[in-house]
Amino acid sequence: MLIQVPEVLTAEQVKRFRAMLDSTDWVDGKVTAGYQSAQVKDNMQLSETNPVAIEIGKEILTALNRNPVFVSAALPKKIFPPLFNRYTGGQSFGNHVDNSVRRINSTGEYVRTDLSMTLFFSEPDEYDGGELVIEDTYGSKSVKLPAGDAILYPSTSLHHVRPVTRGARVCSFFWMQSMVRSDDQRSLLLSLDVAIQKLNRDGPDHESVVELTGVYHNLLRQWVEL
Repeated sequence: MLIQVPEVLTAEQVKRFRAMLDSTDWVDGKVTAGYQSAQVKDNMQLSETNPVAIEIGKEILTALNRNPVFVSAALPKKIFPPLFNRYTGGQSFGNHVDNSVRRINSTGEYVRTDLSMTLFFSEPDEYDGGELVIEDTYGSKSVKLPAGDAILYPSTSLHHVRPVTRGARVCSFFWMQSMVRSDDQRSLLLSLDVAIQKLNRDGPDHESVVELTGVYHNLLRQWVEL
């Protein structure tokens, strides 16, 4: 299930964060790559201890917790602190699957990576190439979103970033452990939640709203892991 999460950040936030990102120090992106990923990874990243990364990361998490699309789709239990990458001058990231477990260095806590997210800080017309290509159940999906928007996808997906041949592609990326491990179950819950919200708008007094809401929560109660 690939979910576009629009307007995670406001235009003002994107502008402010981008200025901070452009003025700080970047390091080789291989610092956070596993053995297999390091063979195909060519980009720059911010260190996890970089004050800019920490500050912007906290604001991203605050914005996500207020975003109903994200909360409904991800049902997040733990979120790995956002990381940041930049691709320029032909840099790319070849086919890979994200590590199954990530350790938060600052706390020692482990996060099972059920879902991956990429949040864009560059507008599509600022750079050529740089599409995030995700192997979905129905084939390859090419993703290049407006600044401030994000894509949410299963961490089990094979994916890559095409070479950036002009400009700079600046993004945040991170992972989360969902309260519901199965992607199929999360997809079903999201579809049901969206249908309930639509029915609630179109006919708020309809008795089916209460019935379907009960079904949603009973399924969630059955599948959730706390």
